[in-house]
Amino acid sequence: MTEREIPERYLDGYAEILAEVSATGRRLTREEITSRRALGEQAAEAGHGLRALVSAHLNAARTAWPAFPGSAADALAAVQQVVDAFAEGYEDAQRHAVRQEEAARREFIDDLLYGRSDLGRLAERAERFGLRLSHAHAVAVAEGPVAYEEGDPVPRQVERALISRFGDRSILLTTKDGRLLCIAPGHQDEVLAHFAKQAYAATDGGRVAIGRPQPGPGGVVHSYEEALGVLELAERLELEDPVLRAADLLVYPVLTRDRQAMAELVLDTLGPLTTARGGVQPLLDTLAAYFDCGCVAAEAARRLSLSVRAFTYRLERIHQLTGANPGDPAHRYMLQTAVIGARLLDWPAKDL
Repeated sequence: MTEREIPERYLDGYAEILAEVSATGRRLTREEITSRRALGEQAAEAGHGLRALVSAHLNAARTAWPAFPGSAADALAAVQQVVDAFAEGYEDAQRHAVRQEEAARREFIDDLLYGRSDLGRLAERAERFGLRLSHAHAVAVAEGPVAYEEGDPVPRQVERALISRFGDRSILLTTKDGRLLCIAPGHQDEVLAHFAKQAYAATDGGRVAIGRPQPGPGGVVHSYEEALGVLELAERLELEDPVLRAADLLVYPVLTRDRQAMAELVLDTLGPLTTARGGVQPLLDTLAAYFDCGCVAAEAARRLSLSVRAFTYRLERIHQLTGANPGDPAHRYMLQTAVIGARLLDWPAKDL
């Protein structure tokens, strides 16, 4: 917007104030400052640019300058006071607008991720933030060593990296419960992959989970819940991969779908280990390490900082107590499934 387009009403009473102040040498009154602030707020709400508004004030002062009866110094001081008050009102209005926009955005994100709003109305609101909920979307969630809020350096760094790479591709970046979130169209996997790379680096080695693309207005919340489930699963199973995809881990939800059956398998298969000297945990760790490294005893012993002899003794003890031989393919699947179930159900820390 050019200077000539600034309405005269934002300069209402300005020339009169300058003339009186230059004649008397006084400062602006409280009422005059308040009126300038109010005009600044109105100009901001109307969408006028601050540079053009300041230029309009300076041009008006230059035009009226020959008619000022007093000193130039007093007139200049009055111009400064007027512009300061006007700019303060303008900035206050802008801050208020930003806060309102942030509140609306946060309310939308909460409704989107919790599925609390009418889906039709939610889809309408989503278009304001660049999302078309009629299409499939996927959600990536990143967590680091600390909690993050919008505006923190880490979210800003990740956002800049995505914008510089992809521009405006209907991507929504935000934070929720201290985690970073990226919501992207389901067919744009490269966006989520790049988000995962940038978030991993920005969080100094955090973990990223990517939900599967899900269709429709409720697809975002479903993909988000999947990603959260993957993060919880990774913690329970002590998965080391920095980027995990729900599509690659579908076997685990299947295993726990019948929780009672899994609990019975864990207790029937691994329950006898509770009678071992030193408790069940060292023997559970032995089995977990053995299966995680492909049933290679030497590698599993190294991971547990044990000698191979000590490790094989533990395997023999497990065989004696459970009747199942970890080295026997016929028994291995049952033991490995029970170990996974113990991790998922947090046994023996929690009673089954």
